[in-house]
Amino acid sequence: MNTTNDTTAAALSRRSVLGMLGAVPVATGSGIALAGAARADETAATAASASATIPRSLRPGGEFDQYLADLAEKDEFAGTVLVRWRGHDVLSRSHGMANKEKEIPHGPDIVYTLGSVTKALTAIAITQLVAQGKVAYHEKLSTYVDGFVDPLAKDVTVHHLLTHSSGFVNVHQNTGYWQESRTWDSVEEVWEGTLKYVRQDDVTFPPGSSTEYSNTGFFALGAIVAATSGADSYYDYVREHVFEPAGMKDSDFYTLPEARDDPRIAHPYHKDGNGDWVDVIYSDQQLFVGTPSGGSFSTPGDLAAFAEAVMDDTLLGEPAWTHVATTPKLPLYSDPEITFAGYGLTCRLPGDEWSLAKNGGTQGVSANVEWFPESGWVAVVLSNYTKAAEPVADEIRRLIAAG
Repeated sequence: MNTTNDTTAAALSRRSVLGMLGAVPVATGSGIALAGAARADETAATAASASATIPRSLRPGGEFDQYLADLAEKDEFAGTVLVRWRGHDVLSRSHGMANKEKEIPHGPDIVYTLGSVTKALTAIAITQLVAQGKVAYHEKLSTYVDGFVDPLAKDVTVHHLLTHSSGFVNVHQNTGYWQESRTWDSVEEVWEGTLKYVRQDDVTFPPGSSTEYSNTGFFALGAIVAATSGADSYYDYVREHVFEPAGMKDSDFYTLPEARDDPRIAHPYHKDGNGDWVDVIYSDQQLFVGTPSGGSFSTPGDLAAFAEAVMDDTLLGEPAWTHVATTPKLPLYSDPEITFAGYGLTCRLPGDEWSLAKNGGTQGVSANVEWFPESGWVAVVLSNYTKAAEPVADEIRRLIAAG
């Protein structure tokens, strides 16, 4: 069963533009009249710019819309896609079921697990604390959090952690971690239990000499947030200083019992040996609550609001700090595009303009948010099918870069 939901950009609607023009007050005072005319000119200019900027391929009924519908028809995509341009919805589409057993369809208000997109939230929290003078990029991890057993850990800096160049491997690769995590049934147990394993993790290369994706490193960053911010916990800090100012009203670190029972939250589906999508919310690799490296929840609209709150300096206060947090740091993979590690983000040059993105994925979780600061595009893809968001996000990026 598929459901479809779309919203056309207000800037594209001639009727909307004419309505706004008609709402401009007529006044005899020359100052007010000039102001009204200026607003009318600005509105008309925005509409003209939108008409010239938004490619037909991304509009309702266009190439991308058909591409997504075809994927959904083949049961290769289930979830929601939201494409925005300068604060206006260009395309919103939902396909498939958020909960197959209860026959709850996907929609713009469904809440999705973000997986490693959470790392972008953690990175922004760190830069906020750097801007406040509570943390420094060049300082050692041990300045803020102690107890790491590998001798090389003494050389790891905050910058290394943010760019996956610390040498820490991945706490999730420790089988003992997943065995013990099954017994944790509180936020405190997850936090303390994970931190214990993070402190025991190995550093596999001299910090700063290479890159390797590291969940360990981002949990360590969350521990720095908890230790330096003055908040009761990492979770409370993110709620107060990221979710709230960005207007992410439906976003949170929901617990596993909440994710199982709340009809708003999409269940994760992974293909079994027979090629059938199976609900894996009861699998052994489901923590009671997410961590700074992954496991927060959000809606498509909330995640777009996060991207916009980064772009307009709402979250970091000053353009200079936004620049520091969102610019390329280290060259990365051999992607078709020029690709760099940023602070918790992937910085790409798919055409003539840089984009910033973060994806997340595990069994039954596939999420991606990407934005183009220069042109104002934001694309959110959230799915409860394993790896389903990746090709969709790639296609949106291609179409935006092609203009």
